[in-house]
Amino acid sequence: MISFSPKLHVIKAISWRITGSVDTMIWAWVLSGDWSFGVAIGGTEMLTKIVLYYLHDRVWHPIESSGRYNSYKTHFIKTITWRCLGTLDTILLSWLISGSWKLGLQLGGIEIITKMVLYYMHERIWFRIKWRTAEHSVEI
Repeated sequence: MISFSPKLHVIKAISWRITGSVDTMIWAWVLSGDWSFGVAIGGTEMLTKIVLYYLHDRVWHPIESSGRYNSYKTHFIKTITWRCLGTLDTILLSWLISGSWKLGLQLGGIEIITKMVLYYMHERIWFRIKWRTAEHSVEI
């Protein structure tokens, strides 16, 4: 079983949140034409999604650590479950901040694609970090 410390989970969550928030800020600005909306939604998501991501990652940790899974298939399924949760959060926050369901649905729709690609790449990078950490017996 691969050991992956809670500290590393926190670092992983922060690195994903920065990536995800930048993507959200850019798309919110493009869709609304208002950079302040992009900053507002991205800033709010920093708080809500880092908690959601950490919890999601901890739920998946026992599956990933067991060593009895196909990493590509597991990361694909994990990507889909995270994206569903993240998209719901984006739609609700966009609606609450802008007052427009339409804008929330547009932003959520675009992010389904952009975030799945970004998230999958992020998971693959962290999978390699996890295995390298286990190979070298480095504790963080």
